[in-house]
Amino acid sequence: MQTNFTPEQLADPGIARANEILRACVHCGFCTATCPTYAVLGDELDSPRGRIYLIKDMLENDRPADEKTVKHLDRCLSCLSCMTTCPSGVHYMHLIDHARVHVEMTYKRPLMDRLLRWTLARIIPYPSRFRVALLGAKIGKPFRHLLPDPRLRAMLEMAPKDIPPVSRNDDAQVFPAQGERKMRVALMTGCAQKALDTDINDATIRLLTRLGCDVVVAKGAGCCGALTHHMGREKDAHASAAKNIRAWMAEVRGEGLDAVVINASGCGTTVKDYGHMFRNDPLAEEAATVAGLAKDISEVLMKLDMTDHLDPSRTTLKVAYHAACSLQHGQQIKTYPKDLLKTAGFAVTEPRDSHLCCGSAGTYNLLQPEISKNLKERKIKTLSEKTPDVVATGNIGCMMQLAGGMDVPVVHTVELLDWATGGQKPSKLFSKLT
Repeated sequence: MQTNFTPEQLADPGIARANEILRACVHCGFCTATCPTYAVLGDELDSPRGRIYLIKDMLENDRPADEKTVKHLDRCLSCLSCMTTCPSGVHYMHLIDHARVHVEMTYKRPLMDRLLRWTLARIIPYPSRFRVALLGAKIGKPFRHLLPDPRLRAMLEMAPKDIPPVSRNDDAQVFPAQGERKMRVALMTGCAQKALDTDINDATIRLLTRLGCDVVVAKGAGCCGALTHHMGREKDAHASAAKNIRAWMAEVRGEGLDAVVINASGCGTTVKDYGHMFRNDPLAEEAATVAGLAKDISEVLMKLDMTDHLDPSRTTLKVAYHAACSLQHGQQIKTYPKDLLKTAGFAVTEPRDSHLCCGSAGTYNLLQPEISKNLKERKIKTLSEKTPDVVATGNIGCMMQLAGGMDVPVVHTVELLDWATGGQKPSKLFSKLT
């Protein structure tokens, strides 16, 4: 794609990177075939190619974002399926992220939009605040039909039936390996996950220590910054990320780390991009180090041997594996979770159109509820066709999105692997399988 940025514009590192990405695009349109929003809406401007044209026009002319551009950029899930499909290697993620920062800086949204986005940015990344908000949503849920804004209704509908008690395993501490130590890893405990489902981190710690890892929950680490990053709130996102970088680098300089383990793939995609996010920052070198250490839990488990711990009596279930977009497209990890489940002895199946998003995408299901609902229903239909006993996935957002519509339990992959190697039976299985 030909671009016409001025030398003055290209002096801005963000514009220079956008220019590189835009020039890589050859207009082929392969991305439209795998874009979920284009599949639902059928509008070229709701495809990656269409959004690229909108972004190019906005940035080249150095103009404030307008309502039309914002509408179509907001509809992007950042599922990154287009990056998997693109034959030219267009790094759409960096382009849409830069465009969203530009939108945030130059476009004044309607008052309700501003209030909703401000509220989400001030609540979800903070587990204690989020717990209070979930309790309020749970109380208000029966009255959701009285609300005129579908986004407010979606926020109430998101409230889970049960809010788990705080897990003290999420406090800063070290969990020693059982037997010979093979690795020393930091576990990113996250933010929303600590309020929505404490079983995931608990199962991760049990599994990793059982397989010979010292597991460190680093003091000062918290939200990865993904939620605010995808809302274009660059300052907030970088502040969250910087805390993690400093917390994990303190461990690196101390007893050392072999990996930073992440069990929420949406977070993993962002942490692995810290090097790019901080490329022009004094923290650049440390950010790149952390990004290099960041591993999805499945990547670490592939290096460890589960076989001596497996209990075949626990792996008789048929598992439908839902591939989270942030894992299969954002991190290009496609087979590891399925391989691990098969190694454990589970019968694993995968739905058709597994490359398509379930519609969760961070806060997307709250801010774009109609499109999200359409994608959710599609995904539930294709998963149900496989008649599984349980659905497994590697991202808390996907779990919450699917759980309300499935007739079978939806669990994190690591919960099944923990159970298969001698850990606790996932609590979600008790309610629907017994």
